[in-house]
Amino acid sequence: MTTPNRFPPERSARFPEPYGSGSGANLADILERVLDKGIVIAGDIRINLLDIELLTIKLRLIVASVDKAKEMGIDWWETDPALSSRARRDELTRENAELRERLARLEELETGHVREETS
Repeated sequence: MTTPNRFPPERSARFPEPYGSGSGANLADILERVLDKGIVIAGDIRINLLDIELLTIKLRLIVASVDKAKEMGIDWWETDPALSSRARRDELTRENAELRERLARLEELETGHVREETS
């Protein structure tokens, strides 16, 4: 089923084509380019009252693929326990070792095998 054109042919030729049609870059192409090259957006927001700085917010946004971010030296998600199971495991291992050391020191103090250090 086709819908009739409400405008005469000479007038409808002046209107742009609907979004997504034509030979322009589509969203996937744009996203691929941004992730491949990376993009940085930076800005500062300052709120002053009578020349007294009340609030400063610094915004920094980097949009890039994981590979590109690693090339730039950005890999904080690998060491963040909330984002990485390996980092969570490493943190638990470190915490476990610290607790074992503390327990061993407490047991030594309790049994008297080690004299308390005097300053």
